[in-house]
Amino acid sequence: MLSKHRGEFFLALGALFFSLSGIVVTVVLKHLPAFRLAEFRSVTAVLTLGAYVLLTRPEIIKLTRREIPKLGLYGVIGFAMVNFGYLLGIQRGVPLALVLIIEFTASIWIALWIKFIRKAFVAREMWVAIALSLLGLVLVAKVWDGFTFDLIGIAGATGSAFALAAYFLMSEKIGKKREPIALLIFGMGFASIFWLVVLPPWSFPFEVFTETMDLGGIAAGTMVPGWAMMALAAVFGTVIPYLCVLTGMRLLTASKSSVIGMLEPVMAGCFAWIWFGQSWDFLQLIGAIVVLVGIYLADRSKSLPTE
Repeated sequence: MLSKHRGEFFLALGALFFSLSGIVVTVVLKHLPAFRLAEFRSVTAVLTLGAYVLLTRPEIIKLTRREIPKLGLYGVIGFAMVNFGYLLGIQRGVPLALVLIIEFTASIWIALWIKFIRKAFVAREMWVAIALSLLGLVLVAKVWDGFTFDLIGIAGATGSAFALAAYFLMSEKIGKKREPIALLIFGMGFASIFWLVVLPPWSFPFEVFTETMDLGGIAAGTMVPGWAMMALAAVFGTVIPYLCVLTGMRLLTASKSSVIGMLEPVMAGCFAWIWFGQSWDFLQLIGAIVVLVGIYLADRSKSLPTE
């Protein structure tokens, strides 16, 4: 029971950091293309954590030749592709709200995979929890408001959902044998290789580090150096939340972890409300409550080993 609560705590903490970093990312994206930000976050995370582990506990990142394909797939799909599909949807003009809704259908694909591919037990409460959580997200995001249909953008968001499902399922399995920090290094490492091939580093807009950025919102007029904002995006928006999520997932199932992850868009909406004055109406508040009820039901649902 104690380990279960620890898992819940770390997943909620990861969602909190991801949500808070949304403010930083919103500011940075006014000065840097979205895919370049994803590349920077990935490369910075693996260099920072890799250097630390090499100096302190190099044994935890030793791997055999047989592990390379599996970890490579984990990094490219679970880290690079999730971000690629998500950012592609946004860049193609699909509303952020709709992109998030599509991405978080990952919990449905996880449950279907567990039931029909792994032939394992999925509690009825879990299906109800998934349905309620997604309904709540639809209400919070008000996806019908300003809807824009773009086939490539929708395809990108859908791909992100499948990649996110794979991320949870693979993390659940690989995480039993690897510590979270090692898992993050491998994941970000292979994701970085992907980004560096797609977006060569010599064409990176390095001038972003010397620019000053306006925090906007309630702190409008407050100027912060670009390098500081980039550091915040890499550390507090990538390294810390991913470590929290991977730590929590070691203690819970993939299906429960994916539903608890739905806290992120709800929290992000709250912070946008506070920081940017993006107030919620009554329907959105109801949606947030429905999401929380869904997460509660998912947490209470019974689960059996999925190996």
